[in-house]
Amino acid sequence: MKGVIVSCLRELVVNKFGKDKWHATLAAAGRHKEISFLPTEDVDDASVLELVEAVRKILNMSFEQVADAFGEYWACTYAPRIYRTYYQRAASAKEFLLDMDEVHRLSTERMPNAHPPRFEYSWTSNKTLIINYKSKRKLIDFMTGLIKGVGKHYKEKLQVSKLDDEHIEIVFP
Repeated sequence: MKGVIVSCLRELVVNKFGKDKWHATLAAAGRHKEISFLPTEDVDDASVLELVEAVRKILNMSFEQVADAFGEYWACTYAPRIYRTYYQRAASAKEFLLDMDEVHRLSTERMPNAHPPRFEYSWTSNKTLIINYKSKRKLIDFMTGLIKGVGKHYKEKLQVSKLDDEHIEIVFP
């Protein structure tokens, strides 16, 4: 994964729970408290997942709760600062989400060693979208949290349900 994921996780923990909780997270994951990650740095998946597991333990949260907290923080606070253009060109959560596969396709072409998930979309009604999440990482819970966060960013009450390990249903208002 890219270091931007860990940078966001660190910022989330520090800003919402305190710097001491981040230091405890690093210690629980066997990392030095002064370690930092550059946004474009390649960080192996196992190290990121160790940090997520440490956050889960330190904050006494389920994996899904960490994924939802991360998704909301990423979509509402962190990413709009870094990826402002993507947010500005979408007028709604629906427009934003339908653009993400193309954004990830371009990221894969432009950024060495980038392996973001890819998406296929299918509509079951005019308000219900099924996203087929395609990634070897199997982090669909994070995708679910990110979609919920996108809804909050656009101030839309989305109904988001993980159907299985590859499919998410979104009902738009």
